Amino acid sequence: MEKLHIKGGNNLYGTVEIGSAKNAYLPILAGAILCSGKIELNNFPFYRDTINMTSILKELGAKIEIDDKKLFLDMQSLNKFEIPSQLAMLTRSSIFSLGAILGRFGKARVAYPGGCDIGSRPIDLHLKGLEKLGVKIIDKHGYITCDGRNLHGNLIHLDFPSVGATENIMMAGVLAKGTTKIVNAAKEPEVVDLQNFLNKAGAKIRGAGTEVITIKGVEKLHDVSYTPITDRIIAGTYVLATCICGGEICLENVNPTHLQALTSKLTENNPSIKINSKNNCMFIKSCGKLKAINKIETMPYPGFPTDLQPQMVALLSICEGTSVVVENLFETRYRYTTELAKMGADIIIKDRSAIIKGVKNLYGAQVFASDLRGGAGLVLAGLIADGYTTIGNIEHIQRGYESIQTDLKKLGADIELVN
Repeated sequence: MEKLHIKGGNNLYGTVEIGSAKNAYLPILAGAILCSGKIELNNFPFYRDTINMTSILKELGAKIEIDDKKLFLDMQSLNKFEIPSQLAMLTRSSIFSLGAILGRFGKARVAYPGGCDIGSRPIDLHLKGLEKLGVKIIDKHGYITCDGRNLHGNLIHLDFPSVGATENIMMAGVLAKGTTKIVNAAKEPEVVDLQNFLNKAGAKIRGAGTEVITIKGVEKLHDVSYTPITDRIIAGTYVLATCICGGEICLENVNPTHLQALTSKLTENNPSIKINSKNNCMFIKSCGKLKAINKIETMPYPGFPTDLQPQMVALLSICEGTSVVVENLFETRYRYTTELAKMGADIIIKDRSAIIKGVKNLYGAQVFASDLRGGAGLVLAGLIADGYTTIGNIEHIQRGYESIQTDLKKLGADIELVN
């Protein structure tokens, strides 16, 4: 089993280019099911999740080629409407395919999805939305079986702005008869990106990025070439890494507006952190001496992202003073804090709150990633810890970071992938 081996204490300097966003690419791959022609997607990221998603498309009958970061999909030969459990368990994003398969075939059978164990992530909002569109659903024996022969537009009010439910309902509405309107929709940039991809292929969707999304059904989607957005969570991880380690880096190919919730928190009471942006580049400078942040609450976009919460806690664990983080989205996302405690972090978990008392030093230890973002938080802790840190279970990290060790090593970190 591969591990990450880190010697802490190095400052970070240099430039890194940010690749495509996992959370944009995955729903776009699902949306490709709606297209009956050929698709070209640029800047394919070799995350475990995106690779697993291409395996799902192959299972459905797609022909796939990858050539120098370009992904070519021939969707004309799709002939299956079922995702078996052995593939669905590899990535939670398999559930995004439900709405698209229904739109393409008028029926679908999808096993319950896998993914990180960070708490309850029910798909009831997905299913309620699809039922509003006229889909008959049978939920038995670990499979969701859907009859979408009567798929039609409708008004759907989401109880919570779920990204997955918003995207699934969007895709189901693309080829449905009539007009679908989603109220209290998720506003994440990845939702906007899915809209832009589908529209370029011939869909009629407007409003993504706002509370109301309207989808006017069309008969078919055509060939398309598209470049998905870059990964704001990876960019945010490297921003936080620089703040922890000290140094000065440039992140290329980023959209700074996607990271405003993070950068505003970092700079509001830490004059030692300087963050500027120009021409899709972010420049981060930090002396590594930071003060605590009184309170951070994770929220749907444009609030503070839950996917940056563990990395932020790693930073707060060495800040001067006491910070409080409230996790409003996933109730067991603090599992990684037991590993941070092995490194000397002083963290008390109470319900959905983490009370973090900053310590002067973290110390290298043997730790294990329990999920994707928690694993990234352990990497950041290892970068500042005294001595050596070894992180196991890094397959979790590889689900959403194509090569975190390569990027950080390029910036001057002492980090290696070892067996």
